[in-house]
Amino acid sequence: MKKTIVITGAGGVLCSGFAEHLGKENRVALLDINEQAVNDVAEKINVNGGNAKAYKCNCLDKADIEKVHGEVLKDFGKCDVLINGAGGNNPKCTTAHEEYQPGDEKAEDILTFFNIEENGFNFVFDLNLKGVLLPSQVFMPDMIGRKGCSGLNISSMNAYRPLTKIPAYSAAKAAVSNFTSWLAVHFAKEGIRVNAIAPGFFVTNQNRALLFNEDGTATPRTDKILRSTPMGRFGEAAELLGTMDWLLDESKSGFVTGITVPVDGGFSAYSGV
Repeated sequence: MKKTIVITGAGGVLCSGFAEHLGKENRVALLDINEQAVNDVAEKINVNGGNAKAYKCNCLDKADIEKVHGEVLKDFGKCDVLINGAGGNNPKCTTAHEEYQPGDEKAEDILTFFNIEENGFNFVFDLNLKGVLLPSQVFMPDMIGRKGCSGLNISSMNAYRPLTKIPAYSAAKAAVSNFTSWLAVHFAKEGIRVNAIAPGFFVTNQNRALLFNEDGTATPRTDKILRSTPMGRFGEAAELLGTMDWLLDESKSGFVTGITVPVDGGFSAYSGV
């Protein structure tokens, strides 16, 4: 049975993969602040016989989300599945050093823990946590009183162990996993399941500069990541699809709610020894 699936952050590397996969058999509403990116994804799905429509949407603006929600209702009907994929980090909240270095508290020419501006921290934290809260407030009422509806949030390895350099992103993703459990309990009696996927390390447009130099060679951070990933490589976007399918299929995971599933090549299982 076809469902109406709403995906935020649908112009990104991982969520565009979700959209292309789900758009083969469902109606997919693709939301992203990057209008060109999300239009390209929708066009690709439709050219291949799927059913998709792109919507420019700021997932930190509830009024904008409500406006888009009205458009989705007219185009596809009520939302059956909400995938909250909007999120990411920003250079405004990425420290130069992994650990405190003498003089960091006085530094002015580099970003350290001490001179992160509040608006930079707030932007990253809000994008990841409020980027789940606000779309859920707007789209989840569609699910009340209907069967087979669910939410899927995108958490991260940062939710288990915070990564160096990116404090707001790490804190926010921990909050996303916690909020996923909260939502699952809150809506359990309505039969609305809410779960999350915690991807390990995948190369995306947002983290590429941290992982590779301009000449394409690996940065020291990449070397550390791969040494800590037992499978010794980055994940491929397609390797998230099986977990997503399982969590969204009530015939296979109908008694599963409130969990966050790592898809990480063993990163979360490795102690470093």
